[in-house]
Amino acid sequence: MGNRAVIAFKSKHQEKDQSPAIYLHWSGSPHHVHGFLKAAKEFGIRGDDPSYCMARLTQVIGNTIGGTLSMGIGCYGNFGDQGNNGVYWIKNWEVVEHDTDWAEELEPKGVEAVYQDTLEANKAHFKQGDKVA
Repeated sequence: MGNRAVIAFKSKHQEKDQSPAIYLHWSGSPHHVHGFLKAAKEFGIRGDDPSYCMARLTQVIGNTIGGTLSMGIGCYGNFGDQGNNGVYWIKNWEVVEHDTDWAEELEPKGVEAVYQDTLEANKAHFKQGDKVA
């Protein structure tokens, strides 16, 4: 039933239910999420602002996975079932909390593979002044 997860922005100035969040149906494993975050950080995207962070992370993930399905955005409180990989609460491109009953172990080789795929899929979408492009 997919490889589902929610990535939500952790902020002490915002109600948890109102936090911006991304739902992933097929790319929610720890190595996917950590690979996406590592690439977003490498691109120099602001990771401390909820709206910029989640907007650009959505772009990065969408460019990587392609297609028109398997990803959604909204407020955390609007997502019922967070999926088998739970909720990754992020800030400054780090997972600061992971709410889950079960998740795959983090595989460094898997993170690196997703990171490289994400850089490749996104380098054309970032201007020359960005770190990686």
